[in-house]
Amino acid sequence: MISRMTSGRFFLVAAVASLVLPVAAQMPAPSPHPDFTGIWNSATATPVERPSQFKDKQFFTPKEAAEWEREMAAQNEETPIAASHNVGTYNTAFREFGSHVVKTLRTSIVTDPPDGRIPALTPTAAAQKRRRQELVHHPGSAKDLGLQDRCLIFTTAAPPMIPYSYNSNYQIVQTNNDVIIQVEMIHDTRIISINGRPHLPTNVRLWLGDSVGHWEGGTLVVDTTNFNDAGGFYGDAGGFYGWDRNLHVTERFRLLDRDTILYRFEIDDPTAFTLPWKGELTMARTSGPIYEYACHEGNYAVPNLLNGFRAGEASEPRKTR
Repeated sequence: MISRMTSGRFFLVAAVASLVLPVAAQMPAPSPHPDFTGIWNSATATPVERPSQFKDKQFFTPKEAAEWEREMAAQNEETPIAASHNVGTYNTAFREFGSHVVKTLRTSIVTDPPDGRIPALTPTAAAQKRRRQELVHHPGSAKDLGLQDRCLIFTTAAPPMIPYSYNSNYQIVQTNNDVIIQVEMIHDTRIISINGRPHLPTNVRLWLGDSVGHWEGGTLVVDTTNFNDAGGFYGDAGGFYGWDRNLHVTERFRLLDRDTILYRFEIDDPTAFTLPWKGELTMARTSGPIYEYACHEGNYAVPNLLNGFRAGEASEPRKTR
């Protein structure tokens, strides 16, 4: 027979268990995958393409890396206005040149081809690039200007996410179904589906493409297709290295340590490049915050550029046929 005290304890334990067990049953199981949630910065002193003096050298020694960082710091110092021969641009207060090479000590972001150089454009793409650059330098309307000048898209946003000289920041939010990447410039948001859905229909074309991801152990593998043709921009002012509707990008995100993401990408676009190519860089965790990038707010550049071109054309002697 259970004593009165024992009986009281039994019913108390049973009551607590009846409250705790349903709550515990509703708790999601801990994710077996790494969590990339946080704010990350990709600014680096490592160049996209390998400088000629390094030839086939894929990695810096620590001593060489320190020397290269000193050279880059000196190169990025402010040019005195008196020595400049143009109207100028943002000064170093607005820039965010990376002060260190990537953590893997690579001599270039491009890892393949082995020479660390981006493959040549196809003849068709090269001709399109020449036509676009002519329009950028002699625009007939705002639509002829570069994509970044029109605040449409930037090289830091569309995969591959290649660093720029400022605003190379990303905020990542990870859920069970998606990995969301908020890009500082130009306040774009990539949504990478990791719930097993297929790619969108091929007639759906997007600036950032359609990104579908899956896990391979501790690595997030992202497959992106369905790009639009970006107006035929190759080598735009923002640093686009080739982009059309056939672009296919494979990205791999992996934590090297708690504060470092190893980011690798593969580019396959047979109508843009003569060869596929690959790249790699590291992103460092940062405290943030990410500020709003209001690209067009107070931006007088586009109308002033066009007004300047019109004034220049008006002052030129009329061509006679």
